[in-house]
Amino acid sequence: MLERNWRCGIGEPDLIVRSGQVLVFVEVKARVDDRYGSAAAAVGQRKQHRIRLLAAQFLADHPEQRGEIRFDVVAVTGMSVEVIEAAF
Repeated sequence: MLERNWRCGIGEPDLIVRSGQVLVFVEVKARVDDRYGSAAAAVGQRKQHRIRLLAAQFLADHPEQRGEIRFDVVAVTGMSVEVIEAAF
């Protein structure tokens, strides 16, 4: 893990990790149950756009981290955890 809740003017990604040579921006969403939809469904187009902007800002601030990147989602519903690699 490189960063947890790294902050900048436009927000903060939940996690930034390195998996081999890939820099991974991870969004974590949790729901008690799926009554109002799955936790993964909460990462819609607007949220994805914001995370991409955050990634661009992080890379501008940390040029040494440039390279391949990926966007993952960790969806927690109740006691169930789903990791979606390359979610968007």
